[in-house]
Amino acid sequence: MTKTLQLTLALLAFAFLPLAHAKPPAPPLTPDQTAAIEFKVTEAMKKEFVPGLAVAIVKDGLPVYVKTWGQANLEHAIPVTPKTVFKVASVSKQMIAAGIVLLAQEGKLGLDDPVSKHLKNTPETWSGVTLRHLLNHSAGIVREGPAFDAYKPVPDRDVVASAYSQPLAFPTGTKTQYCNVCYFALAEIISTTSGQSWPAFIGARLFAPAGMKATRTTTTRELVPLRATGYEAKDGVNVPGEDYIAVRPSGAFLSTIEDMVAWEAFLHGGKVISPKSLAEMSSRSRLNDGSFAPFGAGGQSGYGLGFEISTLDGHARIHHGGALPGFRSHYGRYPDSGFAVIVLANGPLRAGVLEQAIARVVLPVLKVAGKD
Repeated sequence: MTKTLQLTLALLAFAFLPLAHAKPPAPPLTPDQTAAIEFKVTEAMKKEFVPGLAVAIVKDGLPVYVKTWGQANLEHAIPVTPKTVFKVASVSKQMIAAGIVLLAQEGKLGLDDPVSKHLKNTPETWSGVTLRHLLNHSAGIVREGPAFDAYKPVPDRDVVASAYSQPLAFPTGTKTQYCNVCYFALAEIISTTSGQSWPAFIGARLFAPAGMKATRTTTTRELVPLRATGYEAKDGVNVPGEDYIAVRPSGAFLSTIEDMVAWEAFLHGGKVISPKSLAEMSSRSRLNDGSFAPFGAGGQSGYGLGFEISTLDGHARIHHGGALPGFRSHYGRYPDSGFAVIVLANGPLRAGVLEQAIARVVLPVLKVAGKD
């Protein structure tokens, strides 16, 4: 590890001490761990035509590794730095969920409230839908609101209302199906309950106390310093990805690797989102019959409140990926060991695969019964 990187990590650790109850800095990674991670990153970037990438590893709320590679903009040869702004896409869902959970902590709503209590003119088919169903994708509501247009800002309420006439895909609470319009509905509920727009509420109540100065919603009315350009691969060549101009609550936020480290420290600190609430967000949801709700490919994982729930080599894994044209991201928490791994890219990276590969380098090896 270079002296510059050691100094950077020391300064970052000092900055996050108040959020982590003044714990001493976690020990840095070993040279072998660092070399293994950097090999995995560079190989993935080469094979998957990824222009730029940022990685952070956090232990018990403190950064132990933060590094960037490649270019934020290929045309102008602008390198990725810890302050480069990426679209984090559906990694944003945990932040919308945290806003709802915070309002629940304050008694302003209940997770098992019917949606009709907070939104006007909901259809009869939604009569059994609760906020929890929206959060864990078990509502049965269509994935996308028909009124959503990536190239035209449409009020959240209108996108939600456009789904009212659509039949449920299945009876509420009987299975799971990924639902973006559900998070539009949750964002609108944050606005109506808090009396602020959901970006203002989340910015003031979550991002500000976390120290996340660069994180904001995607918007057409704001210049964003140090914003990365997104790229996709076409015939082995990088081309700019489409630029969705509409704010999309299901994948709303722009952020930096520095701010995502701050978010992990914020969650770990438990000062705003209580440990009890975080545990609920991080627990697999149950269906109406009491069984755990399967989620994802093959139904081998579950979903909590804004997080996917699975395991990696026996370690509990609380995570979420994100994908928008030109951007991929993944955020993985391993609560039993205190680690978190965050990957942000401005290209067609299989971010979840890389996140797991990096996690395997730093997570302790668990003994399997009958084996050493």
